[in-house]
Parts: sequence; structure tokens; C-alpha cells
Amino acid sequence: MITWKQIIETEAQKEYYKKLINFIKSEAKTKTIFPPSEKRFSFMNQTPISAIKVVIIGQDPYHDDHQAHGLAFSVENKPYPPSLKNIFKELKDDLNLTEPKTGNLKKWAQEGVLLLNTILTVEAHKALSHKGIGWETFTENILKQIAELDRPIVFILWGSHARSYKRLIHHQNHFVIESVHPSSLSAHQGFFGSKPFSKANQYLISKQIKPIDWSL
Repeated sequence: MITWKQIIETEAQKEYYKKLINFIKSEAKTKTIFPPSEKRFSFMNQTPISAIKVVIIGQDPYHDDHQAHGLAFSVENKPYPPSLKNIFKELKDDLNLTEPKTGNLKKWAQEGVLLLNTILTVEAHKALSHKGIGWETFTENILKQIAELDRPIVFILWGSHARSYKRLIHHQNHFVIESVHPSSLSAHQGFFGSKPFSKANQYLISKQIKPIDWSL
């Protein structure tokens, strides 16, 4: 099975990736970039490819201080962004879990939930500022590799951006759960009540795979 190290080594040889890294290094000389470089690939460090059971796709990192740390939708410290608050509300309603005491989703990642933003960096306080610099190519190549794995994986797609990646998921062993985004603008239009956590676990159980412990 392919490893993160092999993927990085392959992509690092490509011209787009070299330009991407040079751009970020240049920007970091005069601007604050989130998440910090040592946390940028936390999704890889916390979830080996061999351990992936569920993939949750985000867009770009949170852009305020002390939030982004390399896992989609996750924050290291309070306050929780609106999307994460709504995710926790649905988690509580879906699985009858007590409200989490932390917004750090590292435990999910260690359970086998790949929390992947399609853009991995952002300039401080400027949402989507690193859109189109090359991260989308990198993360789409990652998603293609995962979608080709010959074992059951659940893909949770929240919102039109994440749902645009459904085109990559063809394997009969995979299961797609999709809804509107958990943002405050759209959560009441179909995210609440969508029960993504129990649906993911039901599918894993049906394939004789240990379900995710979604408690935090």
C-alpha cells in the first residue's frame, strides 16, 4: 500500500509543487501563514493511509490566531468557529454524545478519520488567500490515491466544494455521505438531521470494520 512519504516524494518532483513551496516560503518572510509549518501536514502525521476509514473534506484552514493546526474543521483552542459548533450539535443529536470539551479533532484523526482540507495554508485573517496556488492539485492527487484503495472507506462531503470531489469516488467498496455545509449560512438547510456519524459507523460495521469512536 502506498504511504504518505511516497506521495510527498512523488509530488515534490513536480513543477507545480516546487512553485507552491517557493511561494509559501516567500510569503512567510513578510506575512503570517496558518497553520505553522510544523503542523501543516498534521492530517498525515495523525492518520496513516493504512488506517483511513473515513475521509472528511474541508476547504482551507481557519484564518484567525490559534485555530488551524493541519486538521480540517479542527481548532486547538476555543472559541469554536460556527461550523464546528454546528458539527458538534449534529454529533450530539445523532449519537446522543455529551458536548465535546475540546475543538481539537485529533482523536478522530487517530481513530482513522482523515481530516483533509483541499487548501493547506492561508494568510492570517484572509480567507481563501491561498486558493489557486497549487494545493488543490496536491490534495486532489491525494484523494485520487485514497479513492483507488481496494477497501471500504466512507467519504463525508459537506457543501458544494467537498461535493465536487465526488467525481473521484468510483470504487464499489466506498460509501459517500453528502449534505450542505455545516456553516451558519446553510446548516439548517439539510446538515442538521443528516446523521453523518451514525451512517458512517453503520456502513463500517456492515463491512466488518470497527466503527469510529466519535466521542471527544
